[in-house]
Amino acid sequence: METLKLVTVAIVLLVASFSVSAQLTGREIVDKAYNLPTGDDQTSVLTMTLINKSGQTRVRKIQQFTKDLGDTEKSIMFFLSPADVKNTSFMNWSYDSDKADDQWIYLPALKKVKRISSDSKSDYFMGSDFTYDDLGDRKLDADVHKLLREETVDGVECYVVESVSKDEDYMYSKTVTWIRKSNFVGLKKEFYDEDEELLKTLSIKKLEEIDGIWVITRSEMENVQKNHKTTMELSSIKINTGVPASKFTERMMMRGM
Repeated sequence: METLKLVTVAIVLLVASFSVSAQLTGREIVDKAYNLPTGDDQTSVLTMTLINKSGQTRVRKIQQFTKDLGDTEKSIMFFLSPADVKNTSFMNWSYDSDKADDQWIYLPALKKVKRISSDSKSDYFMGSDFTYDDLGDRKLDADVHKLLREETVDGVECYVVESVSKDEDYMYSKTVTWIRKSNFVGLKKEFYDEDEELLKTLSIKKLEEIDGIWVITRSEMENVQKNHKTTMELSSIKINTGVPASKFTERMMMRGM
């Protein structure tokens, strides 16, 4: 019996040792989250609702397209309403390299496409709580990722990962992300300002699987310092419909859909 006990203990220790060694690192978890399949292209209608501290709302309708071209992922948005932003468009090109995203905005009143400079990436997009940087593709190795813990949120098992920018001048001192263990889709993300105070929280409110692709169909960004919120809701989602590469040009931004 004593021998059996020792063998049992040895097996338990071996299994525990294997479990620890097999645990994913913070970087590996974020890498999996960044590289979830999105399909060759997507189209959808985005309803963006801005909510101020008094509860007053402004609603904007946007038609958007994305396309994966292998080494580059391109997206473009066309504002449909209300009248004061109609025909405004925004385009983002993200690269499968260390190259920074390229971004452009077209303002019909100026009749000119403007490139978003690196100094403007911290500006808020069209009065929302998302910066231009938030709308781009954060590079995996731009941050140092650390697995803080594992915890359950609303019955969902998550990894909690802290990401600290290698650039000391970056707009966020750190972010903390809750990532589902089951499919590596983010559940929540906290953004901290330069003084390491909580600035805003992104919450994923609804997640749907469409044609085998996980799509975030409703999310909310809350700026806790300004007491302002932006909700994003997707509808009319279509995947792999053959969106042409010619859709993603400055000419198309000015011309519209």
